[in-house]
Amino acid sequence: MPYRQLFAHPGAKAFTAGNLIARLPMGMFSVSAVVMIAGARDSYALAGAVTATGLAATALVAPWTARLVDRYGQARIAVPATLVASLGSIALILCVRRGTPDWTLFAAYAATATTPNTGGMSRARWAHLLKGDAAALHTANAFEQAADELCFMLGPVLAAFLCGTFFPEAGTLVGVVLLLSGVLLFAAQRSTEPPARPAVRGRSPLRAPGIPPLLVVCLAMGVVFGALEVVTIAFADAHGMRTAVGVVLGLQAAGSCAAGLVYGRFRPRGRADVRYVWCIAAMTGALTLPLLAATLTGSLPVLAGALLVAGMATAPTMVTGMALVQERTPAGRLNEGMTLAVTGLLGGIAGGSALGGWSVEHLSVTAGYAVPVAAAGTALLTALAPLALGRREGRLVHSVEPLH
Repeated sequence: MPYRQLFAHPGAKAFTAGNLIARLPMGMFSVSAVVMIAGARDSYALAGAVTATGLAATALVAPWTARLVDRYGQARIAVPATLVASLGSIALILCVRRGTPDWTLFAAYAATATTPNTGGMSRARWAHLLKGDAAALHTANAFEQAADELCFMLGPVLAAFLCGTFFPEAGTLVGVVLLLSGVLLFAAQRSTEPPARPAVRGRSPLRAPGIPPLLVVCLAMGVVFGALEVVTIAFADAHGMRTAVGVVLGLQAAGSCAAGLVYGRFRPRGRADVRYVWCIAAMTGALTLPLLAATLTGSLPVLAGALLVAGMATAPTMVTGMALVQERTPAGRLNEGMTLAVTGLLGGIAGGSALGGWSVEHLSVTAGYAVPVAAAGTALLTALAPLALGRREGRLVHSVEPLH
């Protein structure tokens, strides 16, 4: 389905514009906080611990926020939740500027955990608008994944520019303005908002059939992303090219963004769970390229090319995974289901960063690239297991049927 047809739906352009503005700061806040805290307190360890605490708090709070969004509506919950998160960011700036005790930095940054999952809310709107049109929803999911990649590619660059050009707090301040204005614009588009489901009860998405394996895959995928980032930074450092790391990581995101847009133009065929396995298998194979580039050449430009190609397998995998989450999440709890998937990714990113850092420090920089390959392999085995179990049960039923 062409993208122009997608945005021909009334209100689609308006809510997408607001959501993209609100989503851009997601790639800004962590970098801005690290620059701001490390510059003021002269401690990258403290800065990393504060951002990790915020990530852990988000993993705990985000599913509850999403559940409230499903129950009471996007506008009623997203706006106040964003106000609380914005106040947390402003409190962090004030704590850094005034030299308050370290624990106040942790408390302030933890308050930003109420930030709503803007990408999930946008996908929920598409699911509402395109109900019954699987091909159009596939295109919409591909666009949303490309938007994610674009925001996480541009966000850190914008944050670094603002903090370095103006003052250390500039990145966080601009991020707050963008987040708040974007969410207000997004929430104002009431005509495309999915209806609230205040009376929805029943099983949590965590207990829905097929969702737990998807969350495990999301966790493993997060390890891939977190490890790749840390190991690539270490590789660039080891070759005296730290300033080029933004471009190198940007190429990976660019490859994923381009692949996502192309993937969205093709009508999906066959079962989504089977396509998911093939996508993860392709991603696992593509991730061996950075490992080979680092091991055999030791060249940053060659590594950049390998990451560009590896990135192209990311978006199709994520698009198909999100489609499965939408398909398997109980009715009326779509925001919660997608937020759980994002929470799994965030948890994996945190773990992958730690594991990648440990590998670099205790093994070698090149050995660190084996971590993403192992994580992708784990995701592949996890995705394969339900298919293998289903085929085995099918064979058992077929063999028993003649006896009746």
